[in-house]
Amino acid sequence: MSELTYSEVGATRRGPLPAGYHHLRHTAPMPPGSFMVAAEAVLSWRLHRAAGVRMRTDALRAAPGVRVTPGLGVGPLRVWGPCEVVWTVEGDREAGFGYGTLPGHPERGEEAFLVRCDVEGGVSFEVTAFSRPDRWYLAAAGPAGRAVQHGYAHRLARTLRRLCR
Repeated sequence: MSELTYSEVGATRRGPLPAGYHHLRHTAPMPPGSFMVAAEAVLSWRLHRAAGVRMRTDALRAAPGVRVTPGLGVGPLRVWGPCEVVWTVEGDREAGFGYGTLPGHPERGEEAFLVRCDVEGGVSFEVTAFSRPDRWYLAAAGPAGRAVQHGYAHRLARTLRRLCR
């Protein structure tokens, strides 16, 4: 994990989110009874791929140490962001992972994707992130760059809801 481009490894799991970064927290309800389907979609990269993200991975499932490079955009405008999974959880009521940025990623920080099931059977999907630009073009984008990240979280939630139906 020495290649990670930030020092607050695991903060999306154990909190609090560190100062000096932009924070993102997005929670969305999922269909009742969909926990197992949602958990598998998150842990197997199916969610990201179904949302139109190209995923280069060195494993079929998220696990600590797995390298994954999501690609957002189209054709020559696709931006690749190398990451490494820094934590996973796969239990009866929680499943998901967090990954951190590696050299070459346009940002520095960590993002987590977590499915939860409450005692009444309600299912929710959470995206939590802390990040700051690591490339001039993201710094120049200012609030527009953060809006893209928020839109991405909403898109993932809509996609997961569709996969769970």
